[in-house]
Amino acid sequence: MRHGQGAAQAPGLQATGQDPEPAGREQLPPDRTQAILEAAKQVGAILKRAGHKFALAGSVAVYAHGGSGTLQHDADFCVLPEDAEAVAGSLRSAGLTVRVPPEDWLVKTTCFDQDVDIIFELARQPVTVDLLARAEELSVDSVHMPVLSATDLLVSLSTAFSEHHCDFGAVLPVARSLREKVDWADVRRRCGDEPMPAAFLYLLERLDVIDPVQEQ
Repeated sequence: MRHGQGAAQAPGLQATGQDPEPAGREQLPPDRTQAILEAAKQVGAILKRAGHKFALAGSVAVYAHGGSGTLQHDADFCVLPEDAEAVAGSLRSAGLTVRVPPEDWLVKTTCFDQDVDIIFELARQPVTVDLLARAEELSVDSVHMPVLSATDLLVSLSTAFSEHHCDFGAVLPVARSLREKVDWADVRRRCGDEPMPAAFLYLLERLDVIDPVQEQ
C-alpha cells in the first residue's frame, strides 16, 4: 500500500542479508486473508514486546475497525521516523529479514510469506506522536494492538490521492464501512482544498455515504 514519498530516509537503516524466518514458517495459514492476519499479529506482538510506539494501518486496520474481512495486500504498521532503526533491530532479533527499498519512507519485512511494511511517513507526512496517540486499542483476530483511528485512516487514504494515483473505487468501500466511526468534519478540515480529496468527498456526498456540508 503506497502512503507517501520524498521523506528523508530514517538514519542508520541498512539493507541486510537473508536472515532466518521465525519458526513455524512452513505451517502457513490456508488462505491469503488469514496469512496476512497472522503476519500482522506476529509483527504486532514483536513491536509490543519491544515497547515500540506503533499503530496498525492499511487494510488490516480497516478490518480491525469492522471493515472488509477479505484481505489481498500486505500488512502496514506506522512507527516514528526516529524509531525506525530500533524497530528494524527488533524485527531482526526476532528472526525476520528487514529490507530497505528504494522508497525512502518505509522498510519492509516478510512474515508467513506475506509482505509487511513498516512506514514512517503516511500520505507524504511524517508519522507523529500525536497520530500514534490517537490510535485505538483493538482486537486483530484476537490479538489486541494499537490501530490507527478511523478518521486518521480516511485522512491518510484521501490525502494520498494524486493525478497519478486516484483509485476512488478502492477507498469507497472503506468509507462506506467506517463512515459511522469517522469524524468527517475533521477529514474535510485536514484535507483542505486539495482537488483529489475534495472530489472524493463530493463523490461520497452524491452517493449518500456522507452528508453534504451545510451552507452558512
